[in-house]
Amino acid sequence: MSQSLSLPDNLPVPQDDGGCAHLPALKLPQLALATTAGSAVDFSSLSGRSVIFCYPKTGVPGKPIPATWDEIPGARGCTPQNCGFRDEYANLQRAGVNQLFGLSTQSTSYQREAAERLHLPYLLVSDENLALTHALNLPTFDFDGKTLIKRLTLIVDDGVITHVLYPVFPPDKSAAQTLAWINQHPITG
Repeated sequence: MSQSLSLPDNLPVPQDDGGCAHLPALKLPQLALATTAGSAVDFSSLSGRSVIFCYPKTGVPGKPIPATWDEIPGARGCTPQNCGFRDEYANLQRAGVNQLFGLSTQSTSYQREAAERLHLPYLLVSDENLALTHALNLPTFDFDGKTLIKRLTLIVDDGVITHVLYPVFPPDKSAAQTLAWINQHPITG
C-alpha cells in the first residue's frame, strides 16, 4: 500500500485455496463498471484478448501502512504490481493483448489518483459495489471494514475466462508472469 516499489523480504506467501478453480471457461457477466477515464466498461463485450488483474488496494502517499497489512498473505505490493503492468504494457500489446485493466474495490476517484501518480497507460476499473466480485465469486478478504479482492489475473478471450493466475506472488513479478503465460499460449485462429 506504499508508493515504494520495494517489498519486504519476509512477506507471507499466499497459498492456492482453490478460490479461482471455478473461473476458467466462464463467460464474464454483462456489467458496466466505472473506469478512471470517466467511462464504463463491460468486460463481457470485449473482443480479442484482454487481461484483467485484480489487486486489493493501492495506498495513499504519506499515509502509513497499517502494521497488520503485511501479515496478510498476498496483500502487500499493489503499487509495484501496477507499475509492473505499466512497464510491460507495450510487450503485452505486442503479445496480442488488446485491452489491459487493473481492478479493485476502491472508488474511481481513489483509483484516479493512483493512475495519475503512477502514469498508468491502462484503465483502472472500480468494483466498489462488488457486482463483478459477487457475480464471479472472486476470492476476497476483509480489511479495515472493506471487502478487497485477493490478487489474481484473468486472461480473457472474447469475454470468456481462458486462464487464471492465482495466487499471484510476488506481486512485482505479476506482469512478467502474465506475459510469459501469454507468450506460451498465443491466440490461435
